[in-house]
Amino acid sequence: MERPTGVTVLAILAFIGAGLSVLCALVMFVGGAALSALGGRGAMGLGMLAGMGAAVAGVFILFLAVVYAAVGYGLWTLQNWGRVVCIVLIAIGLVFAALGLLTALFHFRIGVLLWQLIVCAIDVWIITYLLKTHVKQAFGVA
Repeated sequence: MERPTGVTVLAILAFIGAGLSVLCALVMFVGGAALSALGGRGAMGLGMLAGMGAAVAGVFILFLAVVYAAVGYGLWTLQNWGRVVCIVLIAIGLVFAALGLLTALFHFRIGVLLWQLIVCAIDVWIITYLLKTHVKQAFGVA
């Protein structure tokens, strides 16, 4: 069966996310090295601590890049595990977006509130799309 257009778009966005995550990780590594070098002149150990924190963050972001790439590959090749992993990750993101929505409501930040509503709406739309019958059939699910 032919790959649905929405799945193609989601796969391409996942690959773009992987590339941007790799770039962000590189910035974290370079920035951490710069912080470590600058901090070496000041208070004892703070520069090294900042550099280690940036390195840990960089490794985590590289892990996310691998996850993005795997999901993109799974969607692109119409592997059902890619669809399921995508749904699970977006559901996790939806939980965090809902928490952000609650935070924006309690502190009444209208810009953040609108942004979180948009994020929640997109997440719900993607999950709904990936659960549609014709999309599941494209992935070989009866």
